Amino acid sequence: MLLTQMEQTDSEKANRRTNLGWYFVFFVISGFCGLVYEVVWVRLAMASFGVTTALVSIVISMFMAGLGLGSWGAGKFAHGNLKSGGPRALQCYSAAEFLIGISSLAVPYQIKLGRQLLLHAGSLGTWQSWHYYVLAGIAVAVTLIPWCACMGATFPLLMAAIRLTAAQGSERSFSYLYLANLLGALVGTLASAFILIELLGFQGTLYVAGCLNALLALLALAMSFRVVSSPTTEKPAAQITTQMKLYGLPKMAALFLLFTTGLVSMGMEVVWIRQLTPYLGNVVYAFAEVLAAYLLATFVGSQDYRSWAHSHQPSESASAWSLLTLFAVIPVVIADPFLSLGGFAPRGGLRLSAIVLFCAMAGFLTPLLVDSWSSGDPDRAGTAYAVNIAGCIVGPLVAGFWLLPTLGERWAILVLSLPLFGIAALTALRKQAKTDQKASTFKPKIKFALATIAAILLFSVSHDFESLFAQRMVRRDYAATVIATGKGFDRNLLVNGVGMTNLTPITKYMVHMPLAFMSRRPQNGLVICFGMGTSFRSMLSWGIPTTAVDLIPSVPALFGYYHADAQLLESSPLARIVIDDGRRFLDSSSQTFDVIVVDPPPPPQAAGSSLLYSREFYDVVKRHLRTGGILQIWYPQIEGDTATTASITKALIQSFPYVRAFRGYDRRTGGDGSGEYGLHFLASTQPIPITSSSVLAARMPPAAASDFVEWGPEATPEQQFEFVLSHEVSLKKLIAEDPQVPALQDDHPINEYYMLRTWFHFYR
Repeated sequence: MLLTQMEQTDSEKANRRTNLGWYFVFFVISGFCGLVYEVVWVRLAMASFGVTTALVSIVISMFMAGLGLGSWGAGKFAHGNLKSGGPRALQCYSAAEFLIGISSLAVPYQIKLGRQLLLHAGSLGTWQSWHYYVLAGIAVAVTLIPWCACMGATFPLLMAAIRLTAAQGSERSFSYLYLANLLGALVGTLASAFILIELLGFQGTLYVAGCLNALLALLALAMSFRVVSSPTTEKPAAQITTQMKLYGLPKMAALFLLFTTGLVSMGMEVVWIRQLTPYLGNVVYAFAEVLAAYLLATFVGSQDYRSWAHSHQPSESASAWSLLTLFAVIPVVIADPFLSLGGFAPRGGLRLSAIVLFCAMAGFLTPLLVDSWSSGDPDRAGTAYAVNIAGCIVGPLVAGFWLLPTLGERWAILVLSLPLFGIAALTALRKQAKTDQKASTFKPKIKFALATIAAILLFSVSHDFESLFAQRMVRRDYAATVIATGKGFDRNLLVNGVGMTNLTPITKYMVHMPLAFMSRRPQNGLVICFGMGTSFRSMLSWGIPTTAVDLIPSVPALFGYYHADAQLLESSPLARIVIDDGRRFLDSSSQTFDVIVVDPPPPPQAAGSSLLYSREFYDVVKRHLRTGGILQIWYPQIEGDTATTASITKALIQSFPYVRAFRGYDRRTGGDGSGEYGLHFLASTQPIPITSSSVLAARMPPAAASDFVEWGPEATPEQQFEFVLSHEVSLKKLIAEDPQVPALQDDHPINEYYMLRTWFHFYR
């Protein structure tokens, strides 16, 4: 009889361990899906509401708000309704995962519906107005918060299941699931960026995540019919209160610390992306690398906490805050443009590794704080996690809309570090509690002093990226740090450290070619992407109303650095400069144009650039071209990337019945000395006739002709045109270089996701 009872006990323990293993797997998959949703939803929202930092911040804030509300609400629900029903907790978790899976189908349509509502909002939808952001925020909130609340609910619901079916592992159940969630998010980051989106497109990637959520729901539901509730013993309130008093601080301090770590960590991430862009580039893979490094380091820190907790008390972690303060400053030093990294510079992983120590320490402290506050109670854990997420909402907004525009990357990191410095001082200099008597209070004070001195020294010897340029003008806003530098024809424009353009006649060709190809006198024109303002200036030389649109407010503000007549041109009644997303501007406008000039930001692989090369964008353009109007698309063709060239060409010929392509011309730009660089695509709904260079030159007003030859390379407009006309490129030849690649679409951004075809010569 005794042997039978022992066998039953051993069997129950084995089952509980098995259950815990399944719960870990559940949250790995759940974390994978959550990250995939976040990445794809942000991109879908950008296509519908505008490629702006403000819009991305709204989407991420609503995503995080949903997580926080779901975590808090599910914690309250578990406290009142899941006190003794392990199977029921699993069934509730199953329902949450099933609803999340439905979001893979619903959200794309909801986002499109929100876009249509904004387009019909009249004056309330005016771009850059507070009305627009309120309406966009409401549309995004209504779309995302309910689904994200289901994601946030999974934490307390599965914690309740652990507490009721595997009680022995419940006290640190949050950190257990948090670890699994981070691992899944890390895999989701890498898989979506490097594999899934390139293979399946955005919609197909969502379907994969939705199917995985449905599988989780079925597994959890099936498991609920075979698990049994474990006997639980509630801890006395006094004992829980004692556990909450970390570092001798008031019991509510744990929530303040969680809010602060969320705010600082997410604020730092925003700064790091801008700070590391000069070294990693502005492609989607660079963002994926930053996020993957963040998640991997956080995972390592959380795993370290899980091991550390077996032999330590939470209050023994006081010194970790001093280290966190020091680690926050290290990225400033590694991002210093004057720092020589040998073979690693300028793109090596060493720059990126600067964030690892901070992320690992934050990953150590976050689950420690939640575990110590909740002791495995789903209600308390839900509240704690919601508070942490609230900080994650505030952090990017503070960093993106206040610190970066006013202080820049380096000083933004210092300001974000100040709350950590205060916490480190508080924990190191606190009056020791009785329960901590056996621990030394001298070492934390020494560590705090050394960490503070080291942080001050490191910051004082570091430099901002713009200090690399002796002559410069710097403008900062919520979207970017913009640098104008150089003299004469060597002047350059950099956005977040990435070179955008220089003074080249190619930007004049972008305007003069399509305008001269029109058989009638053009009435107006539109330039999308302002750059140095050269194309805007050239279009005004035709004496026609000219609108220029740029996403970044600081870019047009530097117009005068490149052109002495900038102020005069800006004051012209024909000139109009708009800060807007170019595609959204067209979507919300009823105006038509004779010529639309588009010069997407380089490189061609830049994140979001496909939205100005896609078939859907060309469909928008067609609605805004007058009869006989011409679209000019500039593509800085990259050697070896025949797939993107063919994909853009296919998108154009599928959208317009008449398309021609010409080699760009600038003797100083052509790498082989020929002067050839990139492609000018001309597209129209009406024939673009074969015309001689003398006819094109004759159509130009005197001011336009003078502007065209201002920088050469030829002496007359006719000679300028002749070179390009003699280098027309066959569209069939461009497509034949990579015939199997599909036309570029919003859902399949061929130019941005290219690793599989680059590494393995794989094509969808």
